[in-house]
Amino acid sequence: MSGKRCNSDEDTMNGESSKRKKSIRIWVDGCFDMVHFGHANALRQAKQIGEYLVVGVHSDEEIMKHKGPPVFSQEERYKMVRAIKWVDEVVENAPYVTTLETLDTYNCDFCVHGDDITTTSDGTDTYHLVKAAERYKECKRTVGISTTDLVGRMLLVTKSHHERDETKGPNKNDLKEVGLSQDGRSPYTGTKHFGANHKTYCTVFRRS
Repeated sequence: MSGKRCNSDEDTMNGESSKRKKSIRIWVDGCFDMVHFGHANALRQAKQIGEYLVVGVHSDEEIMKHKGPPVFSQEERYKMVRAIKWVDEVVENAPYVTTLETLDTYNCDFCVHGDDITTTSDGTDTYHLVKAAERYKECKRTVGISTTDLVGRMLLVTKSHHERDETKGPNKNDLKEVGLSQDGRSPYTGTKHFGANHKTYCTVFRRS
């Protein structure tokens, strides 16, 4: 009886150990400036690939070096990402180029990013290391929304904000076309991005 009980206990422990080993941890990183439903949709898709989602957020210094000044400070961006319900853990001051060391430090199996191209200031693919190691997976970018386009919309609206003549306001068709260029280029900022179908997802933040 005792032998059977020991074997049963051992099998249970092995089973629990096996379950722990099968738990997939996902790494996602980015600027997350002016967080919108496109960011949330990417994180939602990433979470579906595994069980635990770790999100690295770049510092103001890193973003300034590779892209230009962010709208929100790093502290604001850390807080916004933590509020998204699919995020289990936030890593502050994440490196702009994702390395295998970063994935290993946080016990992540894969890095996930949208199907757009992200490069450093010298044109290097920021995910080339994890891609070479086959620890990279892609999710679909949400077309029609990006931080770059949001800035473009605000600039367009602000330009005619004080115009009393409504005919001098922004063209509604122009506003609808923001981010929908066939080559993935914003018509107002010139920045390229890529993607496919998009859906709007509500309730992306944790309830307080």
